[in-house]
Amino acid sequence: MMTLPPSEIKKIAVFRALQLGDMLCAIPAIKALRHAYPDADIVLIGLPWAKSLTERFNNYFDGFIKFAGYPGLPEQPFEPAAFTEFLSLVQKEKFDLAIQMQGNGSVINPMMELFGAKYVAGYAKDGHYAPDNGLFMHYPDYGHEIDRHLLLMEYLGVPSQGSELEFPLTTADYNSLDELKLGLEPKNYVCIHPGSRGAWRQWPVQYFASLADYCVEQGFKAVITGTKDEAPIIDDVIKHMRYDPINTAGKTSMGGVGALIQNAAMLISNCTGVSHIASAFKTPSIVISMDGEPQRWGPLDTRVHRTINWLQSPDFHSVFRETVELVSLAG
Repeated sequence: MMTLPPSEIKKIAVFRALQLGDMLCAIPAIKALRHAYPDADIVLIGLPWAKSLTERFNNYFDGFIKFAGYPGLPEQPFEPAAFTEFLSLVQKEKFDLAIQMQGNGSVINPMMELFGAKYVAGYAKDGHYAPDNGLFMHYPDYGHEIDRHLLLMEYLGVPSQGSELEFPLTTADYNSLDELKLGLEPKNYVCIHPGSRGAWRQWPVQYFASLADYCVEQGFKAVITGTKDEAPIIDDVIKHMRYDPINTAGKTSMGGVGALIQNAAMLISNCTGVSHIASAFKTPSIVISMDGEPQRWGPLDTRVHRTINWLQSPDFHSVFRETVELVSLAG
């Protein structure tokens, strides 16, 4: 039985102001929410870039509101005037349900009540404030990120619709890739994505170069992916390579990168958003976890995807062996 019947819930706000990988891990929970409330408007409140995510997942989301930042959240600078305007906009929406899917709630649960929704739900942490309404579960500080959100849905009486990731592609995505005229055939190339959002999550560039060279020697083209801002890292990888890769850094949209990964023989990356795109397409991958939480962020299917906890086992040879095995399966 559902905690909140569909007859009462016509407008839902989901708060999750995070980056691509974090957002993709929440999609199975959003899918369950959509299935449980098929006629409700579901609006994401998130970082500015995430408007494109709601457009890509328009079968789950009906709208988007740009988050204006809040004290204690590092992802978006806090500006009091902008926050006041944001809060007024959210309150005017008159949401029936606002769900906090940001994290354990220790920082933002008081903010969630300011949204003015009829019901507020989410995660709570001992010793920190959360509304005493029976709709806040103790934050499950264990398991995969996907499963944590599905547990919240279960707590709210929303049945799971599965834990598989998704990344819908459009004709425009494929066209944007075709316009680059890369001359690639499906499964004849390996994507190398060396960038990350923080230096502490950056695997050494010479290791990426070595794996890329090995893939070239096995008959695959090496395609380097990344954003324009990641160009210095990518240039360093290329300098360490013995073969010439195809450098697409800064030339592809998010959808274009998705199309590249979908048709690649394999992806090699740090544990970032692209690893979850590979998981969505079941493209084999080598994922280097530099944050010490591979059990939380690594792809669920460990047969197709090999996640290496570099903080625990900083051994390049073990990564190389995993790469050789996946390349042999792809060949």
